Amino acid sequence: MPENILVAIAWPYANTEIHVGNITGSHLPGDIVARYHRLKGNNVLMISGTDSHGTPVTLAADREGKPVEEVYKKYHDGFIELFKGYGITFDLFTTTHTENHFKVSQAIFLALQKNGFMFTQKSMQWYSPSARKFLPDRYVEGTCYLCGYEGARSDQCDKCGNVLEPEKLINPRAKTGDGALELRETEHFYLDLSKLEPDVKKFLKERADHMRDTVIGESLGKIEAEGLKPRPITRDLDWGIPVPVVGWDGKRIYVWFEAVIGYLSAAIEWSKFQVQKEGWREWWTNPKAKQFYFIGKDNIFFHTSLWPAQLMGAGSAFMEIFAGDEVPLTLPYDVPANQFMNLEGQKISGSRNWAVWGGDALTRYDPDALRYYLTVNMPEMKDSDWDWAEFVARNNNELVATWGNLANRVLMFCDKNWEGCVPSVDLGSLRDVDRNLLAVIENGFASVGAELEAVRLRSALGEAMKLATAVNQYLDQTAPWTAIKTDREAASKTIYTALKAIDSLKVLFAPFLPFTSEKLHGFFGYETLLFGEQYTEEVRDSLGEHTVLRYRDVGRTASPTYWKPSELKPGAKLNQPAPLFKKLEEKIIEEERARLGK
Repeated sequence: MPENILVAIAWPYANTEIHVGNITGSHLPGDIVARYHRLKGNNVLMISGTDSHGTPVTLAADREGKPVEEVYKKYHDGFIELFKGYGITFDLFTTTHTENHFKVSQAIFLALQKNGFMFTQKSMQWYSPSARKFLPDRYVEGTCYLCGYEGARSDQCDKCGNVLEPEKLINPRAKTGDGALELRETEHFYLDLSKLEPDVKKFLKERADHMRDTVIGESLGKIEAEGLKPRPITRDLDWGIPVPVVGWDGKRIYVWFEAVIGYLSAAIEWSKFQVQKEGWREWWTNPKAKQFYFIGKDNIFFHTSLWPAQLMGAGSAFMEIFAGDEVPLTLPYDVPANQFMNLEGQKISGSRNWAVWGGDALTRYDPDALRYYLTVNMPEMKDSDWDWAEFVARNNNELVATWGNLANRVLMFCDKNWEGCVPSVDLGSLRDVDRNLLAVIENGFASVGAELEAVRLRSALGEAMKLATAVNQYLDQTAPWTAIKTDREAASKTIYTALKAIDSLKVLFAPFLPFTSEKLHGFFGYETLLFGEQYTEEVRDSLGEHTVLRYRDVGRTASPTYWKPSELKPGAKLNQPAPLFKKLEEKIIEEERARLGK
C-alpha cells in the first residue's frame, strides 16, 4: 500500500542568494528523499516557497532602494532557476505573498484565538518619530547590555546568543538612519505556549524513537531548561499578513508564526491545480501520512516545538473555520535537521563573499557532480566543511573512477563486441560468481533503502558506491576484456551480469544523481523515464501575479515502482553510450579558492 509522504523544505528568505550550505542543509536532502519515495511508488508531495515577509526582506528592499514586492520577486525567480538547475523537484515552490497563504494563516490565527491560546499584552518598543512608525527588531541595533557587543539587535545578540529586552539596549540606533529613537507602548497578540507545553513534550517523546538525537536533545533540553513561554505573534509593520481582528489595522502577523504555516498553505495551493481540489487532505488530515521537515539546525526549535504547538493549538477549529468540518491536522513525523556546512575552514559569510554560491557553481560544474559532493559531505550530525581539493578528489576518484567509468566501459565494450545488444546468454547457465554478485546488488535495494527511510543520506550514498566497487571487483576477477579473446561465452555471462548490476545501480544512485541516472536509463534503451519533469507556471490572485515551480510525472510508466532490481533481458537493444561524468583538473582548486572573499 503506497504511503503518503510530505516533504516540507525550509522557505528561503527573499533577501539573499542561496549558497551550497543552504542547498545541503535542506533543499538537496529533501529532494533526495522525495525522489526515493517516488521511485518506490509512494504518494509524494514536496513543497516549499519563498519567505516573502519579515524584516530581512524589507531591509533588503531598503538597501536596494526598491519596492519590497519587486525585491521579493527578484529573489523568488532566482530561487526557481537555481532549483531547476540542481533538479530540486518541488511539486510546488510558491511564495508566502499569496491570497491563499493569507487566508490559511489568518484561519490558523483565528483557530488559536477561538481555542483560548492567545491573549493581548502591551509592551515597550522602539519608535522613530521622524519616520512616524515603530521599528521592527532587526531595524534597531545597539550595544548588548550583557556582553557589550556593539552590533546587537534589539531582540537578540548574535554574539552571546541571548534574547534581549529591547528597552535595555544601550545606545539604540536605527539601521535605516531614521533619527533618534524613543520607547513607546504598543499592544500585540501573544501565543500562550505555556498552555501547550505538556502536549509538545509528549509529542517530542513520542517521536524520540526515530528523530535524530541532536534534534530531540536540543528541543527537549530547551523546554526543560526554559519552558515554553508566551511569544508575540504580531508586529507593527506595513508589509505582511494583516491581523484578522477589527481595530488592528497597521499591524501584521509576525513572520516566525506565519512562515511555517506555508507548509500547509502550499499543499492547499497545490491542490487547486489538481482534479481533486481537496487532495491536500491526504497529507494534512490523514493520521497515517508521514511529514518530513528538512531544515538547518538554527530552525530546529521552530519546527519541533513551536510549529507542532500551533497545529495542536489550532486543532479541529482550523478545519471548521477554513473548510467547514472538524478534523485535526497531521503533526510532523520527522525533522531531520542538518548542521551547518563551512567553507575552507571558515564559516560561510555572504557579506564577505566567503561562499560557494549555488547558481555560480552551476556555470562551471555539472549538477550531479555538485549533488554528489554535497551529499557525501552533508552535515547530518555535525558541521562539515566544503574543501575545493576534496571536491576535485571525490569527483575524480569516486564519481568518475568508481561509478562513471564502470558504466561507461561495460556499455562501450558491449557496444563494440555485441553490436549494441545485451549478450544473449542462457540464464540457467550463469556461474556462482555471477549469481552471487546479482544477489549482492539485489540486497542493496533493502540496505540502501533502509538508510534512505531513516534519512541517513550520506550512509545511503556510501552503500551504493560500495556496491559499484563490488561490480568493479567482479570485473577484475572475471576479466571479460581478455576472456573475449579465448572464451566468448564466459565473457558474455560476465558482461550480461555486469550490465544487469549497473542497471540496478542506476536506480540506487538515482535519488542522488538524477541527471546522469536518467541519461544511463536511456542508454539501456528504456523509453519511459525514471522521473517526471519540472516546469513553471504563472499564477494570479488578488495580491498580483507570481511564478511557481512545479513537477509532474510525465513520461513515467503507469506503474511507477522503480525501486527494484533490474529485469534486463538477454538480447535487449541498447543505445549508444557516452561518458556520464567529467574529470576535473587540479588547477581549479586554486582558481576557486582565489574567488573567495573577493
